[in-house]
Amino acid sequence: MTQEPRRLDLSFYFGREPVILAVLTGLAAVSFLAVTGLATLYHTKEQSLAVEWSTRGLDDLNAARYKVAIPEFRTALEYARDNDDYQLDLAEALLGLNRTDEAQAYLINLRERQPDNGVVNLELARIAVEKKQTDQALRFYHDAINATWPENQEAERRKAQLELIYYLLRINARTQAESVLIALGASTGENAAEQEQLGDLLMRVPDNGRALAAFRETLKLAPKNAAAEAGAGTAAFNLGMYPAAEHYLNEAVAAAPGDAASAALLKTTDAVLRLDPYRPRIQDAERDRTVMASFAVAGDRLSACGALGAAKTQAGQKSDAGAPKTASDTPVDSLAEQWTKLKPQVTVLGLRQDPDLVNTVMNLAFQIESLKSPACAAPTEDDKALTLIANLHEEN
Repeated sequence: MTQEPRRLDLSFYFGREPVILAVLTGLAAVSFLAVTGLATLYHTKEQSLAVEWSTRGLDDLNAARYKVAIPEFRTALEYARDNDDYQLDLAEALLGLNRTDEAQAYLINLRERQPDNGVVNLELARIAVEKKQTDQALRFYHDAINATWPENQEAERRKAQLELIYYLLRINARTQAESVLIALGASTGENAAEQEQLGDLLMRVPDNGRALAAFRETLKLAPKNAAAEAGAGTAAFNLGMYPAAEHYLNEAVAAAPGDAASAALLKTTDAVLRLDPYRPRIQDAERDRTVMASFAVAGDRLSACGALGAAKTQAGQKSDAGAPKTASDTPVDSLAEQWTKLKPQVTVLGLRQDPDLVNTVMNLAFQIESLKSPACAAPTEDDKALTLIANLHEEN
């Protein structure tokens, strides 16, 4: 009996196709997950290595071991090429070895990505200062001041302002320094040390008015601060506020007896107050004594210029012969003659009888103190005081 050939039962395969497809899909999914897992594991390992090398680099950077830190940061960047923090740390390490150009390249790239990064702008400002690129330095400093900082923003901004101020003072850009100082003062709160520092810097501009205000604020916050007393006294002296200067300088010398500068300034201040007949609320009798004392100081100045003796001789010759033997041919001689002629009138009675005599005497004294002659000896403390009084009342 002959068998019939077996027919291919296609339905058998068709019935199993979904199963095969499902198996293949499952295998693909497992493979994908395996690859993804391996990639994630590899990426995690890279991140771990980057952090490990960066941590080593930071330890060496903080310990100023720059030669060691540089390759460590480079290795960290091999595992995390786009990490801005690692690039900034590498730039800091390069700067530690004065490899400025390499560091600058990294910093410029960072600034393109982070134009508001305060640290980056500040480092670029310092590089520009080193290279004497003033315009760029100023631009980067201002960008740093107005930038964002990762932490302690106000403190870091203040540091950048101070660094800019010191730079401006160093290049003698005092007007610009004053502008930054005014902005700094607006943000300086109730901190005695910061107010004192502000006052010191304002004195260097100089802006004596704002400096005095800063020192006064310092003394409100920290009374009996000898340095602030000395600063306030100096600022008041420069402003012609001699009673205030006397107060602060007395306090400064009492708190710091070794402060020779304040002691010398106090001596001059005392002389100004003793010889100024125009100071407010002075009594008539005291004013007269002050005028006579100033007149005597001017006479001593003429003697120090070798002129008063000659003037007296000329005056005697004129009295004996009815006419001077020689004419005065220098300002010193002329002033000496005027002083000698005026001397008999400069008495308590003369000053009381002639109210205008005060101005006449003081104007002559001021002219005598303004003498510039190689024949004159060095001015005394009282001579300096009369010059200051003249300047004070010329301004007023």
